[in-house]
Amino acid sequence: MAVQVQKEAFDVGAEVNCFTAGCKDAGAVVSFTGIVRNNADGTLQRMQIEHYPGMTEKALAGIEAQARDRWPLQDVLIIHRHGDLAPGEVIMMVATASKHRMAAFEAAEFLMDYLKSRAPFWKQEFTAQGSDWVAAKDVDEDALKRW
Repeated sequence: MAVQVQKEAFDVGAEVNCFTAGCKDAGAVVSFTGIVRNNADGTLQRMQIEHYPGMTEKALAGIEAQARDRWPLQDVLIIHRHGDLAPGEVIMMVATASKHRMAAFEAAEFLMDYLKSRAPFWKQEFTAQGSDWVAAKDVDEDALKRW
């Protein structure tokens, strides 16, 4: 298990390879990578992600423990960045490993739904016109309800 909250960029391929190498008894590894998406009119200059150190890691470890209770997982990796990020930069990744693909896929989706709607990160978008805080979306809240 690993939960990493960091400012530094990371190499997704290297992280997945390292994670997979440690999963000798797994039959499936699922990974998801989140990228900073430009806004609809293409004017996003940067996104600033804030969090409370200690509280954030504890919350992510708690949801990781819930995933382990629900699915037979061999390992889990959650990496989430904070600070200033530009469109196209990697913002986060989740990886899950299990003997069977269904458990790995479902656990990864569960973790992603939580990260999108409940993880204690605050996002502010900056454009030439100013800045706005990113509000929760109904679609993300609805996705969480299925669990």
